[in-house]
Amino acid sequence: MTNPTSTATPPAARAGRREWTALGVLMLPLLLVSMDVSVLYFAIPAINADLHPSGTQQLWIFDVYAFVLAGLLMTMGSLGDRIGRRRLLLVGAAAFGAASLTAAYADSAGTLIAARAVLGIGGATLMPSTMALIRTMFADPGQRAKAIGLWSGVMTGGIALGSVMSGVLVQYFWWGSVFLVNLPAMALLLVLGPVLLPESRDPAPGRFDWPSVLLSMAAVLPVIYGLKEIAAQGWHTDYVVSITLGLLFAALFVHRQRTTADPMISPALFRGMGFGPAVVLNLVSSFGMLGSAFFTTQYLQSVLGRSALEAALWALLPSVPIGAAAPLAAFLVQKGVDRAHVVTAGFVTGAAGYGLLTLAGTDSMWLVLTACGVLASGIVMVLSQMTDLALGTAPVERAGSASSLLETGTEFGGALGMAVLGSIGTAIYRHEMPASAPAEARETLGGALATAAHLPGRTGDALATAAREAFTQGMQGAAIAGAVILAAAGIAATATLRRSRVAGE
Repeated sequence: MTNPTSTATPPAARAGRREWTALGVLMLPLLLVSMDVSVLYFAIPAINADLHPSGTQQLWIFDVYAFVLAGLLMTMGSLGDRIGRRRLLLVGAAAFGAASLTAAYADSAGTLIAARAVLGIGGATLMPSTMALIRTMFADPGQRAKAIGLWSGVMTGGIALGSVMSGVLVQYFWWGSVFLVNLPAMALLLVLGPVLLPESRDPAPGRFDWPSVLLSMAAVLPVIYGLKEIAAQGWHTDYVVSITLGLLFAALFVHRQRTTADPMISPALFRGMGFGPAVVLNLVSSFGMLGSAFFTTQYLQSVLGRSALEAALWALLPSVPIGAAAPLAAFLVQKGVDRAHVVTAGFVTGAAGYGLLTLAGTDSMWLVLTACGVLASGIVMVLSQMTDLALGTAPVERAGSASSLLETGTEFGGALGMAVLGSIGTAIYRHEMPASAPAEARETLGGALATAAHLPGRTGDALATAAREAFTQGMQGAAIAGAVILAAAGIAATATLRRSRVAGE
């Protein structure tokens, strides 16, 4: 007779004080990496006055960090699986700290651009490494879910906090101080990391595939660039060609992963039930989160007339409920609620946030802030659960690759959300603007307000009022599209996640 307990999966070892302390150490660099996405929002004017960059150099100062970060995520995730995630994390922390110091005291635009590029390289090592180490340290599914919930909250909150810290530091110090705040956290990581963090790697990684590195960058960078430019400038042939070129390289990248003996991203990852849906639904949730930010930041400043720092401070309010969203989702799953239902509830909550945005007028600050809080809470529920599902279904030896693929999807989703919803809102804005308005005013709200400032009395006031109303209508239209997309994602989550489980659940 077969012993019925012989095939039972032994309970996973539970993490103790050492692992939770290590998680706290990991949260500091993660917070700073996420903050660096938005930390230049208020520093750019001071940098312009000091370094006198050209228009092109100013764009690169702002964007090179995100471009390099997105382009190298998959490479660094695969590299960490091979050389060790802790080793790569510490190397990245050293590079991030050195680049921060260089950026703080840069004496030319070229130096600052180079430093921001190295910051992107460091960020690309830190993000997947922290997530992969969480997968290693927290084998118990319940504890891992809590740790990933904290990871998701810190990651989301850091983006909001970055712009506020930038404004405060630039107001009281000089622009280089926004980079110096990185140094203490990186130093702490370098000191405590070797003591608290375990080393982990793939025991049989195979040969590192350099052609896949080039193909991945050739796929990611043109698509991210095209989507960001469409969101900022509108649809132009050059940007469509850039996206198309990137998609062609993406197809070549996928083909190589399926045919080479030692792929960068193993197709075996997608054989785990739930990994593929987790990556796609994570992308959609990022679409919803950053797609709304395209409008709400402009709404607070240009429609309500708040200063940049005031707008950033008010924008912190929606971050308050985020802290409870991921732990609530993890608690519900641990209590036996089907993960598919929790994720669907998150998407429905996000859709409800977009629904509230459709009710906004030109003087609806509290309604818009409430909508942002509801939307963000729902999205963070989804993000935390999809991260947990993806890491839980991926083999431990490929945790770095799984993490990097998830993060790359997040970058794509955010850029796509701004491009698609931004284009919808812009099209409505242009349709609603009076045909008699100057051409610049019909293009963007910023152009309209700048034009109105140079027009006399009631003429300028009328143009500004019309532009604010048209922008608000554009935001309402984009919100309808966002609500429909998130609701559809909720239906898809119910259909695809019902059978998805991670080991130990």
